[in-house]
Amino acid sequence: MTQDNQILIAIEQLIDYATKNLSLDKYDVHFVRNALLDNFKLGATIPFESIPEYDIQQTVDFMVDYAIKKGLTCAEDSLLYETRLFGLVTPSPSSVIMKYDITQAVEGVQAATDYLFELGKANNYLRMQDINKNIMWEYEGSKGGLQITINLSKPEKDPKQIAAALKAKTGYPACMLCPSNVGYAGNAGHPARQTLRTIPVTLNDELWWIQYSPYQYYYKHLICFCDEHRPMKVNHDCIARLVDFVDLFPHFFMGSNAALPIVGGSILTHDHYQGGGKVLPMFKAPIRKTFKSPIKGAEISIMDWYNSVVRVSSKKKLVAVEAADYVLRQWAEYSDESVNILCKTDAQHNAVTPIARYENGRYIVDMILRNNRTDDVHPYGIYHPTEDLHNIKKEGIGIIEVMGTFILPGRLDKELKAIQKYLTGEETFDYEQVSKESHPLCKHKDMIKTLIEQNGTNNDQEASEKIVKDYINIVCEKILECTAVFKNTDEGKAAFDKFMIVALGCK
Repeated sequence: MTQDNQILIAIEQLIDYATKNLSLDKYDVHFVRNALLDNFKLGATIPFESIPEYDIQQTVDFMVDYAIKKGLTCAEDSLLYETRLFGLVTPSPSSVIMKYDITQAVEGVQAATDYLFELGKANNYLRMQDINKNIMWEYEGSKGGLQITINLSKPEKDPKQIAAALKAKTGYPACMLCPSNVGYAGNAGHPARQTLRTIPVTLNDELWWIQYSPYQYYYKHLICFCDEHRPMKVNHDCIARLVDFVDLFPHFFMGSNAALPIVGGSILTHDHYQGGGKVLPMFKAPIRKTFKSPIKGAEISIMDWYNSVVRVSSKKKLVAVEAADYVLRQWAEYSDESVNILCKTDAQHNAVTPIARYENGRYIVDMILRNNRTDDVHPYGIYHPTEDLHNIKKEGIGIIEVMGTFILPGRLDKELKAIQKYLTGEETFDYEQVSKESHPLCKHKDMIKTLIEQNGTNNDQEASEKIVKDYINIVCEKILECTAVFKNTDEGKAAFDKFMIVALGCK
């Protein structure tokens, strides 16, 4: 069989897959087939009595290889090309919105969001074959369970791809979260988004959109983003939108990163929130202390968690919003030099990471208190991981981590396996040699030294893996403790109580 005949079969297989898995309408089949023929520079197809059985990923991989051999794309752009193919057979944005609305009307809102999620998996927008490579485990720490992931779903770029990315920047779309990403072909510096489908929602009388995160850092990781490209801001309107969201989608939580560098998210230029269906570790934390609230109809508590969390809740939606906004405003202006908290110097430092849920008939808003101040001793942030922890995670600790779900860099997979060789004696540790900047484990030199001193170099493979994993667990716990503005010490707890009584007027 010629390759041209094989590609024609592959086209039919992709169409067949789309009708069965992507809700491709039968009236769109001729249109889609012609688009695929044009994509491969083919003038016509031939009739098929039956379509051979197929694995859709193998079919699409063949189609991409065919395109590379024909000079229609290059190996470096293979993922862009694959996304284009799936985009051609995915129903249009308006068709997806229509099906979503019908599903919601007939089966309910959870069924509608499930439809969007399954569509994203089926058209490879959510690349589950990559996401499932992530290394995940759980750890029961002193204040509750932590979930830890070494993220392997973002492949590292080779030098050619990095060079191409530098040349490809266009300024359109303005960022990864803009609505104009839908259908964007992508380039070396911006992922293709022909398979992205978003759903409009009205939050606090404003147009927003929802989409699933392509990285799925936890179950049904959802992003909610503003129609307008504007900077993030955590204020009364933000909290109102979060509570609006969980009113519309009670099966999800939704929260916002703090809107300041260091303690905020990686994209502060576009107003957006993150949520999903996962019960994150912080939600399971017990209440340490409940106060008499100054706001009628609201309950207010301190959570027994690694960092500093004020929980407000109410049966009434507007009361929950007002109570959470009150905490936000009071914290923004609060300083306590006795525990080194300054709300402002030359800039604003106090901020809040708010997370909303609807549970057991109550609107719950967890307000994680944050501060992004730096000093000479802590150039990366007083409430940022200390430098001895940067070999594991140096990046900002945002909304996902502060709730107890750690996303660690993919580099650790190879690095930790290399460290294990010193613990089994397969490699001989030379501190001076490993300390050289050119050594791939230079950043881990002190970690390796400590682990050898504590455990020796005669461990079997299983024991060495456990030793390294236990070290990671403790580091993640320490990172969360670093982010606490009120430390879990007698002094810190007394200072937290003082904030609740003096600043919030609780009793």
